Amino acid sequence: MYSNIYIESDVRNDQRVSDILRRFPDANTVILERYTELFNRKAQDFRLQKKHPSLILARKHDRHVLPAPAGYGIGGIHNYYFSTMLNCLYDCRYCFLQGMYRSANHVVFVNYHEFAAAIHNVVSGYGKNETVWFFSGYDCDSLALEPVVGMARYFMDSIEGKPNVRLELRTKSTQIRSLLEREPMDNVIVAFSLTPARISNELELKVPDFEKRLTAMRRLQESGWQIGLRLDPLIYTPDYQHQYQALLERLFSVLNADEIHSVSIGVFRLPKGFYKSLERLYPDDSFIAQPFVSNSGQVSYPLELEFEMKDWCFRQVNRYIKRRKIFFAEIQAPEMN
Repeated sequence: MYSNIYIESDVRNDQRVSDILRRFPDANTVILERYTELFNRKAQDFRLQKKHPSLILARKHDRHVLPAPAGYGIGGIHNYYFSTMLNCLYDCRYCFLQGMYRSANHVVFVNYHEFAAAIHNVVSGYGKNETVWFFSGYDCDSLALEPVVGMARYFMDSIEGKPNVRLELRTKSTQIRSLLEREPMDNVIVAFSLTPARISNELELKVPDFEKRLTAMRRLQESGWQIGLRLDPLIYTPDYQHQYQALLERLFSVLNADEIHSVSIGVFRLPKGFYKSLERLYPDDSFIAQPFVSNSGQVSYPLELEFEMKDWCFRQVNRYIKRRKIFFAEIQAPEMN
């Protein structure tokens, strides 16, 4: 999977680094002082790296936990996110990461204990009866690399027995073994980002087949885990209503709608600068030819079309899911961290 692994000297003797290296015995390893030497280097070929990314193992020194951007959440008042990884195994054409970083290499911050300490420090600032949400899967996929890095397992352990802490693991992955091997946790939501199968096949490269992800969702739900559905971003096609209707019908022919924890709905939007980077990377891609407009520094669909898509999708979802479980996402790209 990785032929080249770069390791910060500060973590070269870390147990997690040793565990990861054992999984790639044939990989070339290189020691560096700071991951930014490689990750932030100018004149990198993002598209080539995306095909054959290297792995960088590093320590994150600060800003372990950040306030979630406005519009990111599912009804909670206190919302935060953390990223133990930068970049993603998957190659979704609409993803903001392609306009955010110069490099497509994968950075894993192995100092999980410092992230966990930061989470508990945030929680300590609130009363025992106040619920605090933490979202993973913002700068990466929460579960795609789980067999290698064990991130979900570690943070589920760290919040076990803390009912006022909520953790959302957002994913497009089928890597659910670490969840199935333990008892379900009431304060963990496994949230699957979904688009119709045809759109996914065109725009979500390397993502597991929809039916395989549906099987993973069913297995988790049957095992007692809380499942969230994230219809975000909604992607326009002339027949989007037909495609999303088919998606919902298929989902709820397999999943128990009454036991779905939450559904969020949002349309594609990207900061103008990030979108320009996407245009430069994929100038001939059909996704770029979508009917986008720029408004207040964000590139998205015309407001009339955005409202139409969200309203239509809400009404379809509401046929299966109670209104109180449906949320609208107005997500902006995160800060550079």
